[in-house]
Amino acid sequence: MKLTIVGCSGSFAGPQSPASCYLLQAADGNGKTWSVLLDLGAGAFGALQKYINPTDLDAVLISHLDPDHCVDLAGLRVWRHYHPHDAQLSIPIYAPRGGAAFMAQLAGAGEEPNPSDVLEHRPWVTGVPLQIGPFTVTVEQVNHPVEAYGMRISGPSSQPGSVPSVVLTFSGDTDDCPELDLLAAEADLLLIEAGFTEARDDPRDIHLTGARAGAVAARNRVGRTVLTHIPPWNDPQEILAEAKGTHRGPIDLAIPGAVFTL
Repeated sequence: MKLTIVGCSGSFAGPQSPASCYLLQAADGNGKTWSVLLDLGAGAFGALQKYINPTDLDAVLISHLDPDHCVDLAGLRVWRHYHPHDAQLSIPIYAPRGGAAFMAQLAGAGEEPNPSDVLEHRPWVTGVPLQIGPFTVTVEQVNHPVEAYGMRISGPSSQPGSVPSVVLTFSGDTDDCPELDLLAAEADLLLIEAGFTEARDDPRDIHLTGARAGAVAARNRVGRTVLTHIPPWNDPQEILAEAKGTHRGPIDLAIPGAVFTL
């Protein structure tokens, strides 16, 4: 599996990065490369086109319906319906239960066609494995003020001589919770939000701090941790230092264009 960071800014697009969007790719046994997006937040659709032709997407997995995680579905819908050259098939959009109504709102009042002509909403079902090409996806509802999901995704390894299957966990937006541990247990890569800092942000049940994100990684014995969803007003180096204070394993900051091969 290959993970490309398209956007990683927390809560809104920042001067250096779009909001949350991550491109996950892997080849199946027949040689087809499958391309799946994890979130498509504010500003991400433009940046996405540096890494892939949106015609080639196979599915989009939306953690929750806050705009910094899904609002650029509007651009994807326009691309897939109106593109004058490439034939566009409908693709599944896995999202919380309100996803279909949300996408209809993004399309604009009274505009035709309905987004479902090209973006097919499929609501998440917790604990039930979902197969998308070479990827097996399970989700759990996590600790955020709105209906939100973290994801555990297994797929083929891209590393020569390594184990045949690897696991990537994406926290979505969450504070600490037992469901996050279920998703993160011994993952090869943990892509985890750390939107808050211990020094200033004290609301609970919204976001993780760097320290709490590091603690999740430590107790679940993950292989590599990537911190994401840091808003522009927080210092990424401060949050990285917090995480290193609670976890001794490899930790990286997500930056646009970074590639992680599992």
